[in-house]
Amino acid sequence: MAASAYVQLCGTFAVELAGRRIDDLLPGRQGRLLFAYLALSRLQPVSRDALIDAIWGEAAPANAGAALSVLISKTRSVVGAELLRGRSLVTLALPEPARVDIEVAQSTLHAAESAIALGEWRRAWAPALSALFIARRRFLPEAETSWAEAWRRRMEDVRVRALECYAQTCLELGGTELPGAERAGHELVEVAPLRESGHLLLMRTLAARGNLAEALAAYERLRVLLRDELGVSPGPAVQDEHARLLS
Repeated sequence: MAASAYVQLCGTFAVELAGRRIDDLLPGRQGRLLFAYLALSRLQPVSRDALIDAIWGEAAPANAGAALSVLISKTRSVVGAELLRGRSLVTLALPEPARVDIEVAQSTLHAAESAIALGEWRRAWAPALSALFIARRRFLPEAETSWAEAWRRRMEDVRVRALECYAQTCLELGGTELPGAERAGHELVEVAPLRESGHLLLMRTLAARGNLAEALAAYERLRVLLRDELGVSPGPAVQDEHARLLS
């Protein structure tokens, strides 16, 4: 079988190399953290100090250097010395074609946003949904480290942008895609309540489905939220849509 790699870091941790699952063979939680951190930095040498901080953080043992050496050795025995290279500087060279789910989410989100900028709605639909499926899953649920939290924030941004892409694409396609636009709109205003563009998409989708009263209610919820939280009114785009709904 040709060499290839797939790494899933969001949701259930999974690693497949050349068609074989090896995640259960890694040396426990610390082995998974080591592999995940190196996968995110693949082809870039990572220092031992950076790896110790990534795995143990402030709870690093007194003999962290020796513990890291053992961990690297055990992980290397699973993935192979040709993939896990170096000692003072460590590199993970995944066999190509290599797919890391976070990279897939970022690239498909970019493809969706590019297609939307050109008004190519059918081309935007699949990559928007692909990015959304990945970003909805929590990044490394077992990790309690600052770098994992930073990645979770980045993936939450991907989720919000993917929801916006998917909602807008489904709205523009119309017809049988409108229910998808509505579901994405509701999810968007839930996860990013101060993002006016999400409320605007929900208003437009509800109106497109013939639910004018619900569209007006969505506007009212936003108006009250912005007044109570920030002491401001909705922006011009939302105000214009509200006026259109009333006309």
